[in-house]
Amino acid sequence: MLTRRSVPQAGQGSERRKEWRAGLSQTLEIAGQRGYRREAADAALAALRAEIADARRTARALAAERFYRVLALQQRVVLEGQALKLFEGTATAIQKRRAAGEDTKLDANIAAVEAERARNQQAIAQEQLLAARSELSAAIQLPPSSLPEMDGELIMTPRRFSLADLLAAVDAQPRLRALVERENSATSRLKLEQASIYPDVTVGVNLGREGPGTARERLTTLTLSVPLPLFKRNATGIGQARSDLSQVQIERQTTLRDARANVNALWLKLNSLEARVRRLQESMLPALADNQQLSVKSQQAGQIGLLELIVVNRQALDARRDLNDALSEYQATRLDLELAAGWSQEANQP
Repeated sequence: MLTRRSVPQAGQGSERRKEWRAGLSQTLEIAGQRGYRREAADAALAALRAEIADARRTARALAAERFYRVLALQQRVVLEGQALKLFEGTATAIQKRRAAGEDTKLDANIAAVEAERARNQQAIAQEQLLAARSELSAAIQLPPSSLPEMDGELIMTPRRFSLADLLAAVDAQPRLRALVERENSATSRLKLEQASIYPDVTVGVNLGREGPGTARERLTTLTLSVPLPLFKRNATGIGQARSDLSQVQIERQTTLRDARANVNALWLKLNSLEARVRRLQESMLPALADNQQLSVKSQQAGQIGLLELIVVNRQALDARRDLNDALSEYQATRLDLELAAGWSQEANQP
């Protein structure tokens, strides 16, 4: 700071003096506010990283679910193609028998309707497969013109976890870790607001030259200052911080409770689907395969007609459709369960 001063002199007019002063000052937070800010920022950064990890897990689970859907629909298209071939052959045979006077027009119409229904089911399956391939292409970020085709067989993946393993993994999943870090950040912000009721202390040092030119004085001064009022209550900031902390705590507790309940529900559903798949594979499909062989022999022996053969074939095809749908739902439920529990995908590797 530069100062020009005019000092009156007795009988000599005024003396003009140039004086200067320079200083530095630093405000110090005496209640640990800097540490609370750092803790809040570190916790918020950790929460953001956990949320990114959760978003990646969700994206991987979505891509895996769409992969299994494409695989199931590819098998469904093959199955519908076999059904169409079977019913078209039956309709052709009945038409020939009707021309020979062995079957009625009603029999021919029923066979033609079954063939048309099979053709319609094949078209529907192909449309669903096209949509599923487009969704999978978008999920794995392929070019719009590239529609993936899956190579594999839809089977029931063996489970390498128990319900206790899944419930133990819930607390460590990225979504809950993010909420824990959000709670830590809110706690640090509350401490920061509570610490702000203490005044900041400003410490300074000043150097200057004052006085007439023949008797200059060099001044060094230390200053210590605090703002007024000395103690502020900061009720608004503390109240808002407490509200934010309570909201995060409630959200974390609710998310944890819902996650555990969802894991239990999905576990029961997965058990039910596994039992259904096993029943279809071990009981129904072998019995229907026997029925198909027996019906062919009976039809060749003239014991049953072609319409009865259609009923038996339809039952076998419906059972294979049910198995394909059950396997697809099993895989979707397994992926949902692993995602809900935060189960590591690497933990499923042999």
